[in-house]
Amino acid sequence: MTAEDLKAFLTQRQVKFEDNPIQFGMQFRCKSGEIFNVFESGKISIQGKKTELSEIVREWDRSGLEPPGIMQPGLREGPPRSAAGPQRDVFIVYGHDIGARDALELLLRRMGLNPIILQNLAGAGDTIIEKLEHYLGERSNVGFACVLLTPDDEGYRAGAPDQKKYRARQNVILELGMVLGRLGRHRVAILTKESVEHPSDISGLIYIPFVERVDELKFDLVKSLQNAGYTPRTSEL
Repeated sequence: MTAEDLKAFLTQRQVKFEDNPIQFGMQFRCKSGEIFNVFESGKISIQGKKTELSEIVREWDRSGLEPPGIMQPGLREGPPRSAAGPQRDVFIVYGHDIGARDALELLLRRMGLNPIILQNLAGAGDTIIEKLEHYLGERSNVGFACVLLTPDDEGYRAGAPDQKKYRARQNVILELGMVLGRLGRHRVAILTKESVEHPSDISGLIYIPFVERVDELKFDLVKSLQNAGYTPRTSEL
């Protein structure tokens, strides 16, 4: 384990901490009471308050690897999610543009990440919203979502048909609200295809535009992922 590994892990889990250099290493002092000292040799000492977080980091250090995936209740199949280490899972929310969805999935896989498309997962008869609730539950490790806004519908203000605009599907807007509420606006990248209307004028949302191909926004997406504590691979981009 390196100091960068632990920093990415804490950032991704939205743990508030202060990091300061110590002799031969770095100290991470968490607001919740845990203290982690990571040394250049790869060793780590864990001090302070004993919590679930400190036990996860201790187990991570003992194993040297990410432990086996933990399934969420109610989902019989799906991608494995580990209890320790920086996570790779990223939600994809999309409408009718299957081509854009496939391109985004491929882009994330090239970054070494694990895209989660809820429509593709079996869930004991659960609806998409119920699957979303499972994956965004308290024990979820998912820390980022990409929401594709593509011009799938048309709409205008009542009585003003001359102001018609392209809009995303209503289910996409609903799911966008759910992931914003759970992850926070800095952990949701809204990928907007040219000409589509933004759902609101709320400030602080991450809008990343593209004209035709999702690949156009790859470096902006890498930066957003890094800010959320992810470590996307860029060598194959």
